[in-house]
Amino acid sequence: MMLVKINKSSSSFTIFGSARSGGIHPCDSASATSGNQPRRSGGTRNPSSSSSAFVSANQSPFFSPRSPATHASGPIKNDIAGIENCHLGHTAKHKRLGKNQGKFSGSRPSPSVSSTNKYRNCDVYIGFHGRKPSLLRYVHWLRAELEIQGISCFTSDRARCRNTRSHDAVEKMMNASTYGVMILTKKSFGNPYSIEELRYFLSKKNLIPIYFDLSAADCLARDIIEKRGELWEKYGGELWMLYGGLEREWREAIDGLSRVLDWQLEAFDGNWRYCIMQTVVFLATRLGRRSVVDRINRWRERVEKEEFLFPRNEDFVGRQKELSELELILFGDVTGDGEREYFELKTRHKRRSLLIGKADKHHEKENSKDLQSESSSKGKEPVLWKESEYEIEMQRLGSPLKQYRPLRRKNGSRHARKRNPSKILYGKGIACVSGDSGIGKTELTLEYAYRFSQRYKMVLWVGGEARYIRQNYLALRNLLDVDISNENHSLKKGRAKCFEEQEEEAIASTRKELMRDIPFLLIIDNLENEKDWWDQMDIMDLLPRFGGETHVIITTRHPRLMNLDPLNLSYLSGAEALTLMKGSIKDYPIVEIDALKVIEEKLGRLTLGLSIVGAILSELPIMPSRLLDTINRMPMRDLSWTDKETITFSKKAALVQLLDVCLSIFDHADGPRSLATRMVQVSGWFAPSAIPISLLAFAAHKVPEKYDSSSPWKKCWHAWTCSLTVSHSKRSEAEASSMLIRFGFARSSNEPDCVLVPELIKLYARKRGDIRFAHAMVQAIYLRGSISLFPEHMWAACFLLFGFASDPIMVKLRPSELLSFVKRVVLPLAINMLVNLSQCNAALDLLRLCTDVLEVSAESLISRNEKWIERSFCCVRQVQSNSQSTFLWQELSLLRATVLETRAKLMLRGGQYDKGDDLIREAIFIRTSICGEHHPDTVSARETLSKVTRLLTNVQVS
Repeated sequence: MMLVKINKSSSSFTIFGSARSGGIHPCDSASATSGNQPRRSGGTRNPSSSSSAFVSANQSPFFSPRSPATHASGPIKNDIAGIENCHLGHTAKHKRLGKNQGKFSGSRPSPSVSSTNKYRNCDVYIGFHGRKPSLLRYVHWLRAELEIQGISCFTSDRARCRNTRSHDAVEKMMNASTYGVMILTKKSFGNPYSIEELRYFLSKKNLIPIYFDLSAADCLARDIIEKRGELWEKYGGELWMLYGGLEREWREAIDGLSRVLDWQLEAFDGNWRYCIMQTVVFLATRLGRRSVVDRINRWRERVEKEEFLFPRNEDFVGRQKELSELELILFGDVTGDGEREYFELKTRHKRRSLLIGKADKHHEKENSKDLQSESSSKGKEPVLWKESEYEIEMQRLGSPLKQYRPLRRKNGSRHARKRNPSKILYGKGIACVSGDSGIGKTELTLEYAYRFSQRYKMVLWVGGEARYIRQNYLALRNLLDVDISNENHSLKKGRAKCFEEQEEEAIASTRKELMRDIPFLLIIDNLENEKDWWDQMDIMDLLPRFGGETHVIITTRHPRLMNLDPLNLSYLSGAEALTLMKGSIKDYPIVEIDALKVIEEKLGRLTLGLSIVGAILSELPIMPSRLLDTINRMPMRDLSWTDKETITFSKKAALVQLLDVCLSIFDHADGPRSLATRMVQVSGWFAPSAIPISLLAFAAHKVPEKYDSSSPWKKCWHAWTCSLTVSHSKRSEAEASSMLIRFGFARSSNEPDCVLVPELIKLYARKRGDIRFAHAMVQAIYLRGSISLFPEHMWAACFLLFGFASDPIMVKLRPSELLSFVKRVVLPLAINMLVNLSQCNAALDLLRLCTDVLEVSAESLISRNEKWIERSFCCVRQVQSNSQSTFLWQELSLLRATVLETRAKLMLRGGQYDKGDDLIREAIFIRTSICGEHHPDTVSARETLSKVTRLLTNVQVS
């Protein structure tokens, strides 16, 4: 029987007993060595180290009382619970297959490693100590990154192991590891297991220390003991007291760190990504994995080019509270400089719990418990999460820092009262930013991404516009290194997968990569709808599960999205708005300051309008009062808006006047046909992504001038002047694009020689310009387009030309132009969408509409030719026109046959053999009628028909 004498004043106890009863004598170090204690050499601690006879029961790992009742509860249960923080890593092969993805029990249970009979060799042992969320997040990321690179690893916080069997399993893995990575925090120096691990790996000369929120220069034994230095004034002596071992061994371990000079790494909040990648490179180099080093170097080059859409805004103004709250929502905590702003965040006392998924009605009616902490030093309120397979429920408590366990009052009782549920998911990695167009949602998200990019492996930016979000999301597979080589060729139950299954698998493979322990920041910018435009798929199905390592930020104009309460972005304060409008000029008279305030009110305090005002005042020698007078004298433009656009511009009449003023400035500087003005107007028809400057300028040059169609001289003059303009396009392109960037109509992109135009500017441009600009955009796409550089803009041209869904056809091309467009744009785009992005239905819709347009164009060509013959009196012109029309008709028909054959081949990939049979027979009929039966194209189509017939027969027989 074991006797424990409790000392209430010191919260400690003394252990009495004998070896027979399982007790541990405090002075007998040999018998004191148990499964829950590091093995040390004999002797007692040096009295000069301020040793104590009492050991804290809450903090010391040396004592683990065991009684018959404990054993009776079942060895299997104790075994699993005792090693909840020991993790046996898997190889990269298993990781990519998604098997046995173990994690720390701090967030989820892990399997028992003591049940493993064979202890294989392990590349890396990762030791750490502590339960801080940021530390666990860092350890998860490091382990997952090593495993995905093919480096096997084992992670353990040995202080959390609860029995001898668990400790033995961990020690065997330590012995089997080639290198030891120790993640050192302040608490590590008071943990005997961490000290033992340091001594062990130092003796093997294979230690790689990572100082987490520490510096190598801070870790001196005498400073820790004597509580010297700013870092150790509070923790130094306390940590030394907690260690409870021999001073000589402790000093040897700490002093040994100073001798590891080549591999020292320091992980601070602003360099996590760099530190982890350096760790992987160090280990891969020492292990002889050259391919891993090359792969990481290639990844670094790609990140530098593709991570951010545009450079950081060096003139970013305000939004500090919003940035801090965004960090709080995503991480559940605020660190660093953001803590200063956290004090001023409004406390939301009444929240509602959010149930996601299939939740029973009685769960929705349950009263949430309000558990108060003993103290709330900074006024923070925690969040307690109740999570199951079917739902995620949030309860507001007292502080977001302690959201993983219920808090008690000092008397131990729980204080409960009714709480209204909340729908803001603090600490679950999902945030929604809502606000009006032009309010600064994208700027806020970009600033957050730049500030916290080192906490993520990569920032993934997805345009949320309804027609493009699916392909933008699937394009992430290239950045995530998802293998798609065999994705569309696999069979299911002996048959080819249908198109819906292929798209589902493509989405699932992308989603799977985002649900690993490697953290990404996924930004969905300007989400227009909760449903996908193509098939009404719920956007929620694209997102990784909440609560994982990947964080998601969604920006939208909608006040509510996916049943989540968003972070509503309000207007800038008066002082911040003045700072933004003043631009580079800091001092204005009182009268001019008053004029700026009037402009601010006229613009509805819209951030985009304020920044344009600041740009004008910085670029031109004009005072605010003069600018205000110019805006007032600008006539109101009568623009026709749809219902959706009316909501956007209903209170922005002054903004339209301001934009008109800017275009007048462009025309005054460069003449009535200013290239900058035409680039603005034609930009409205491009896709919502980065636009190459050369392509934008080329489309602007293609815009025809309004002239009398009856005058052939004006046509010749227009063609001649356009040729002269193009000859000097390089110089004018640079000047025009620079003007757009300086005046806030566009911003430079990280993609070379590209600009991004805000959606509000594009909407204004579409309404100010006419269909000539849309036609010029389509011409530029099929003359200069490239499927590898800007497929989104190719899609934008297709939307204008083919009229998807209920949209009208905006642009009609001549037969010769249509031939070029289909060959250079439609066919490459459809094949790319299906093969590389697995967006099958979109590709098939594109080809189907293209077939219809080609047929209509061919029929109209015959109709026009017949009318021309009836009215023509000149035999020469009649024969010439008839011959040209016949040639164009044949080309359109043969191209239609090519599209039909392409559709048939694509049907084979989706198992739709009956539809493919009809399509290929129609293509054969067209080619036989025009080219003959023995033409190579006809023969090729017949071979395709034979393949389709054979597959169709096999399906019918089976």
